[in-house]
Amino acid sequence: MHFVLTLHSHLPYLLNHGRWPHGTDWLCEATLDTYLPLLRMFLDLEGEAVPAPVTLGITPVLANQLAHPSFAAEMELFFEQRLEACREAPSSLAATGDQHLLPLVAFWEDRFLSLRRLFREAEGDLVSAFRRLEEAGRIEIVASAATHGFLPLLGREESVLLQLLVGAREHRRLFGKAPLGCWVPECAYRPSGEWNPLPGVSRPAYRPGVETHLAMAGFRYFFLDTHMARAGESLGAYGDVPHGAERFDAQWEGRPSLRHAEARRSPYQAFWVADDPSGPEVAAFVREPRSSMQVWSRHHGYPGDEWYLEFHKIRWPGGLKFWRVTGPEVDLGAKAPYDPDRARERVREHASHFAWLLGTLPQEERVARDGVGMAPFDTELFGHWWFEGVDFLAEVFRRIRGQAEVLPLRASDSLEASPPRQVIRPLEGSWGANGDFSMWLNPDTRWTWERLWPLEDRFWKLAPGARAEPALRPLLAQAARELLLAQSSDWQFMISTGAVPDYAERRFSLHCDDLALLLDALDPQAPAGRREEAWTRLPSLESRDDLFPEILEALDRVVEGVRRR
Repeated sequence: MHFVLTLHSHLPYLLNHGRWPHGTDWLCEATLDTYLPLLRMFLDLEGEAVPAPVTLGITPVLANQLAHPSFAAEMELFFEQRLEACREAPSSLAATGDQHLLPLVAFWEDRFLSLRRLFREAEGDLVSAFRRLEEAGRIEIVASAATHGFLPLLGREESVLLQLLVGAREHRRLFGKAPLGCWVPECAYRPSGEWNPLPGVSRPAYRPGVETHLAMAGFRYFFLDTHMARAGESLGAYGDVPHGAERFDAQWEGRPSLRHAEARRSPYQAFWVADDPSGPEVAAFVREPRSSMQVWSRHHGYPGDEWYLEFHKIRWPGGLKFWRVTGPEVDLGAKAPYDPDRARERVREHASHFAWLLGTLPQEERVARDGVGMAPFDTELFGHWWFEGVDFLAEVFRRIRGQAEVLPLRASDSLEASPPRQVIRPLEGSWGANGDFSMWLNPDTRWTWERLWPLEDRFWKLAPGARAEPALRPLLAQAARELLLAQSSDWQFMISTGAVPDYAERRFSLHCDDLALLLDALDPQAPAGRREEAWTRLPSLESRDDLFPEILEALDRVVEGVRRR
């Protein structure tokens, strides 16, 4: 069986939007906890000659931030903050009678210094570091929509295509080659048909399936959750999973079931996705349910083990973590001290179990030798939410090396070795709670779509004329950036989970307000004062939201394509 481990790396645009708690510190924390440990894992396994052919998704909005000149400086400041916390910890622990935690201060200091050395050896350029791994054939990097927009709910086909074209173009600019695969944001798929998600607000229209736009943007494959291919029940990424991660703590209202469906397809294969035989075909990988739940589930998965680092208990001042999970029902105040050595033992035990599980799947599930087990995860689960997660991945690859029943492959290599044999029309859905769109469209988020859809209409009404005027193209480029940023699925997600709704509402409204101002500058019928204000503010907006330098080239292609149709 082919084992296609797929990691999806994404954060919204955070540079130039504050530092703590939801600005650049968020980006730096993910880098310290996940991206740098993952890079170190790849380099260590390369030195051991252990293949780790991960399919690594890095969204264009995240890659732009990691490649931005200001990021390296922010990261150096963040390292210094972490190290200063280690320097101050002994006196703070002594004052509270917690000297028994002092060995953990040394543990954290050693870790921070080691990762800072790695960051400096990479010259602060993680994009280039991962690019070199792909060029060496070690991993495959896949793209996504530009700002992780929730494609099925965007109001215009032009918006869907712009998200994907900008995503593909930015990937090529930063990673040196056109992407073959696309992580469709939230695994959200919409087949062709009538589109009217909010009757009375949205404009009814016949819309093509998402695969049509993927093909137009040059992508060859994408990823589906199990239920969308009629291959099993929805697993979700935000319901029963994983232990202790607020990002995934949304409650289920009930899972779609296929128990009474006419037939289930095997999830252990890739499929062609096309609405009709004459339409474009794009391959789709389907989530393998058993291995995925072994990691995702907060009740049955590995991350909830008592010996692993407790995510939620943090010591202030300083922000260091000194405690372990201890038990699922143990109050934060009763958590026991973390034991790194015992945690490493559990990593090895869990990796051995996971490797054994992968080896049994072909026999138990009657998977052909060229069958595919695709296990998708948010990259940030490993290292950030589950501190030992990156070490777990490394141990898994060490243990499946040479295992006859399991062949780890990059996604494109698996497709080449085992091309799809069947064309399907997937169900509408996502990997969110309930397997549908309700995480992003519900009573709490309805207002965001009511605000966004008219702005989309106005943007695409003005764009064709504005692009023909050289003097207006800088305004048009920034308007397109603000449109893409307003479309980020993160805003509705954060509102729905209730984690930081005020921040999400503020960021969404900010980009919508700035988009409206820039559109006034492009509209000859708008008041002159608004046009002057837009020109005055343009330099500050270009400096604040400084990403996607080739956005106009993608926009031109969208407009020309619409004209040809």
